[in-house]
Amino acid sequence: MLKKLLHTLVIASTLFSVSVSQAQTPGPVPGPAAGSVPIVPTAPQLAATSYLLIDANSGAVLVEHNPDVRLPPASLTKMMTSYIARLEIQRGQLKEDDLVLVSEKAWRKGGSKMFIEVGNQVRVIDLLRGIIIQSGNDASIAIAEHIAGSEEAFADLMNSHAKRLGMTNTHFLNSTGWPAEGHLTSSRDMATLARATIRDDPEYYKIYKEKEFVWNGIRQPNRNLMLWRDPSVDGLKTGHTEEAGYCLVASAERDGMRLISVVMGTTSEAARAAETQKLLTWGFRFFETRTFYQPGQVLSNARVWAGADNTVEVGLTDGLIMTLPKGTLDKLEASITMNPAIKAPIAAGDVLGQVEVRDGDKVVHSAPVVALADVEEAGIFGRLWDSIRLFFYGLFN
Repeated sequence: MLKKLLHTLVIASTLFSVSVSQAQTPGPVPGPAAGSVPIVPTAPQLAATSYLLIDANSGAVLVEHNPDVRLPPASLTKMMTSYIARLEIQRGQLKEDDLVLVSEKAWRKGGSKMFIEVGNQVRVIDLLRGIIIQSGNDASIAIAEHIAGSEEAFADLMNSHAKRLGMTNTHFLNSTGWPAEGHLTSSRDMATLARATIRDDPEYYKIYKEKEFVWNGIRQPNRNLMLWRDPSVDGLKTGHTEEAGYCLVASAERDGMRLISVVMGTTSEAARAAETQKLLTWGFRFFETRTFYQPGQVLSNARVWAGADNTVEVGLTDGLIMTLPKGTLDKLEASITMNPAIKAPIAAGDVLGQVEVRDGDKVVHSAPVVALADVEEAGIFGRLWDSIRLFFYGLFN
């Protein structure tokens, strides 16, 4: 009897040590040295129909006004045209040096032009520069026809990618942004597309900051005035029609922080640049972004019952990046709460708990904690032994 009691106490002791290990946390979120917290003034109000300012890395929205109102995008449309072309290159379906035959439809298209000639063959990379820098309608139609066979088929492809990216207020009817009833987008959707453009191919994104491009003996400057006014700006795209007004999607990076601004429906080329500058200045001056945990970084080890392994490493699928007013990041603390009695089998990516970031009593961010590896079931004796231990675990906890 005494031997049986001692055996029970040993199991209880083991379970108590397991319970303590489950309470591990990543500890305080590192932040800047403590200091006075600046007052964040009211965000600037712009003379525009719709506008939005987000952090490119965290996705945090800093300013918004009518961000989901559906508006004609004009040549902002070409961001999707060039985005798809670059995806085709990444997938090996297209090469930068592939030659594209210029159709009569592309050559005849009015509006802004790259000045390609009907019947000529133009390299894909040259057409991309014609789209991004010169905002060429002719270049856009040429690349659309080369990829999908017709501009109409390419528009279907554009809408498929818009849906994949979560652009819920967007519907494309052409590759150029030429006015058409039902050809619409929103500031939020344009910010989503800009974020994908920057994230999915950083090398290709560098084209957006090139200030001029010469084709057919004609030198044309990039229509984004911000490239000359603010050295931190390195993209993206302008647009203008009578219906859409003057639009600009811009991105800038300072000290490792990248912001994306969208301004739609201003009254002039100068106005869209001036209003964009207001957003960027305010965002960089009063906010900061910091990466606390990388995707897949090990935050803790969770106890696993009835598994081939007794523990599994856990972390965050997307990592943890936060954008907050300057001077507040030092007050944040993070903690992990794990699910009780985690049992095998476990697949990498299974949600096993939750991490919470708090500013005092206020939860400012939460995210699921996931398994970073698979854990197979233990053999029959391992599962039986753990079922006994779990019984006592329930008694003592």
